[in-house]
Amino acid sequence: MKYQDVRNFINGEFVSCDNKRMDVDSPLTGSVISTVPLSSYHDVDLAVNAAKNAFPAWSGMTSKMRSQILYNYRQLLEENVEMLAAIIHDENGKTMDEAIAEVRKSIELTEFACSIPQIAVGEVLEVSIGVECRTEYAPLGVVACINPFNFPHMVPHWTVPNALALGNCIVVKPSELTPVTTTKMAEMLKQAGLPDGVFNVVNGAKDVVEAICDHPEIKAVSFVGSTPVAQIVYRRATSNLKRCLALGGAKNHLIVLPDANLELSAADIAASMCGSAGQRCMAASVMIAVGNVNPIVEKLCEEVLKFIPGKKMPPIISRQSRENLVAYITEAEKNGAVLLVDGRQFSNDEQADPNGYYLGPTIIDWRHTDAKMPYQEVFGPVFEIISAKSVEEAISVQHESPFGNAASAFTQNGAIAKMVAQNASAGMIGINIGVPVPREPFSFGGWNASKFGAGDITGKSSLGFWSQLKKVTSKWAKQEITDWMS
Repeated sequence: MKYQDVRNFINGEFVSCDNKRMDVDSPLTGSVISTVPLSSYHDVDLAVNAAKNAFPAWSGMTSKMRSQILYNYRQLLEENVEMLAAIIHDENGKTMDEAIAEVRKSIELTEFACSIPQIAVGEVLEVSIGVECRTEYAPLGVVACINPFNFPHMVPHWTVPNALALGNCIVVKPSELTPVTTTKMAEMLKQAGLPDGVFNVVNGAKDVVEAICDHPEIKAVSFVGSTPVAQIVYRRATSNLKRCLALGGAKNHLIVLPDANLELSAADIAASMCGSAGQRCMAASVMIAVGNVNPIVEKLCEEVLKFIPGKKMPPIISRQSRENLVAYITEAEKNGAVLLVDGRQFSNDEQADPNGYYLGPTIIDWRHTDAKMPYQEVFGPVFEIISAKSVEEAISVQHESPFGNAASAFTQNGAIAKMVAQNASAGMIGINIGVPVPREPFSFGGWNASKFGAGDITGKSSLGFWSQLKKVTSKWAKQEITDWMS
């Protein structure tokens, strides 16, 4: 195997457990590159106890002391971009360029956490004669984050740096499909000077997720994954009186008008639907064509063919996921949709390993059939086209989607762009941008069935989730002049 067997990281050490293990396959080749333990409640309990014991000293540090350790960690990330990207490439399948971009985003997220001493500052006000009120951010204690396979390095950095900077200790559960990346994260945080027990990793599957939701000492849980599982995690965690922010899936709609810039639109939409093989919750999923946009569609079909599987297009994460995507495409064709580009049959050209889980870009046109496009998340390089007679109708169609991560407008008309931005039911809006992910300090978060819980997972909005506000009112001497409060 290319990598050592993955172990849990508890109280500053990698520890073995006697649980059953599962293989970690590389989607590039279908070969086994490591194994991962399927941990139990007992393992989660060990990690929680380590975090609980570490909490008094860690939370007792000044925020600047904590941020200095995170800055050391940020420097290590900067020095090891290529190494980390190579691991992501092996276990997730991303191209090296995509993997490098993912690590770069993790660096940006860590930089934001380093700035928290300047952002999460309390307020002081003399509210009455001789009476002062002061607020400060206090940590919650032990918290946890449950992460997906599609961004094994970036998504943990949505939560871990901010939670740590605010004084919490954390238990991390990586995807069992991509656990090696988080192992390196643990090594580098320890090297940066993070005290033992502050950051812990428990690997596994459903049992670990349930243990995190149930453990009485875990105060808050973040989750990123599919909507059905996000709903389960949110219900279970909140029923145990925890805070929970659970991000689910998406089927992002792009409203495209005839006046859209041909070259820009086609290239941007192609990159959005094909990047990371479409395995991201911000990928372009559906074009709502308003009027005659056939020139843009034709150009888009040309652009997606540049995403060659094995070269510019990474594989699907697993054999089962690939089979599910093929079944979806086949069913759409059976129901009368036209396949403008069929990714089931792509030219290998010796770029893709025949044992890898590859699928080419696929464009499904529903405009000339009575069948309705399913409103399910597809999570692959599959893009669907439907039509609307007006922008108002297009917005109405977008509202029919149960999801609400992103929506975009492709047009040169500012008034129409503003209309879409104001009325689309989504948390993140793009204007001539296919992947409208906000950059720090702006926060990431969708609406509707794409998110369960209050607030967002990154940026300034996340600070309230990982902390609680303490209010101190003080009076030190009797005042000669008083008012109702003093």
